Amino acid sequence: MKKTLKLFLLSVFFILSFSQFCAAKEYSRKIFLWRGVKGMETQLRDTVLYHFDAVKTDSQADSGNKLKTAVIICPGGSYNHLGIKSEGFSTARWFSSKGVEAFVLRYRVGYNEHHYPDQLEDLQMAILYLRKNADQFGIDKNKIGCIGFSAGGHLVTMAGEFAETCNELSKLGIEAEESLRPDFVMPVYPVVTMDDDIGHKWSRKSLLGHVYSGPDADAGFSLLNIRGFKYSQSYKDRFSMEKNVPENMPPVFLLACEDDPVVIFENSVRLDKALTDKNIEHLFVTYPKGGHGFGMQEKSYIIKTWHWNEKDLWPWLKKIGMVD
Repeated sequence: MKKTLKLFLLSVFFILSFSQFCAAKEYSRKIFLWRGVKGMETQLRDTVLYHFDAVKTDSQADSGNKLKTAVIICPGGSYNHLGIKSEGFSTARWFSSKGVEAFVLRYRVGYNEHHYPDQLEDLQMAILYLRKNADQFGIDKNKIGCIGFSAGGHLVTMAGEFAETCNELSKLGIEAEESLRPDFVMPVYPVVTMDDDIGHKWSRKSLLGHVYSGPDADAGFSLLNIRGFKYSQSYKDRFSMEKNVPENMPPVFLLACEDDPVVIFENSVRLDKALTDKNIEHLFVTYPKGGHGFGMQEKSYIIKTWHWNEKDLWPWLKKIGMVD
């Protein structure tokens, strides 16, 4: 009896292990963006692009070899860690099921002592990589967008706003032969402002890092500021997305829930106002309940109740001409 029980438990263990292995391998390949880039050898495994192949839909079958849309997915995690599975892989599965080439970006974060501009370097490198290799993936290089959650929402918004003013790749000696501007951006329950009143301070600290002295520090080092996280207002303004919207900002899909307990809802309200003031093509979708961190997990309350990806996001992508 004991031997039978042991065999049963062992079988269960192997079945669970195999299922987890399969789930981990649901992407088709891993792309190491810094491979072969001089001076970035130590960053090789910190920055990874996970590719989920697009499922060929009926409409694509009818359109022959028409080039596809691509989406780069930036999970959240307060710029300290990343919700790769909950926000990254769940979102990639949905996009790939809709015939979109999906890429989840593991970008560098504060947990490993990576601060700005490392995160923007990673995303700009991902955009450049896809545009340079568009033929390999069957991608329309003019239909490459970014979706980000929480701190990832801040990152994709930053990519849209800073595309022409902050070419971080040039500082690494990389010539950007293609545009670094995403064709559309989709911040979901995003971190927006760096201001003290409603800013998400953990994300701010992880993004901006240690500032002890100089023009970016209010007071510099002191016994009351031993970690050096007090930033000048001008420095906070530079990374507050509602204060840096350019005239050529790409179209924006913005979504947030009023009951968000992590990133205060007013963050998205301020970004919506800034986009409106600049007459930027955008859609601001709000729900009274849904919280934070849901990504596109099928079991989440907001997906089961509101179906925001099918009801709001997909029609918007059709409206701006990014999908059929």
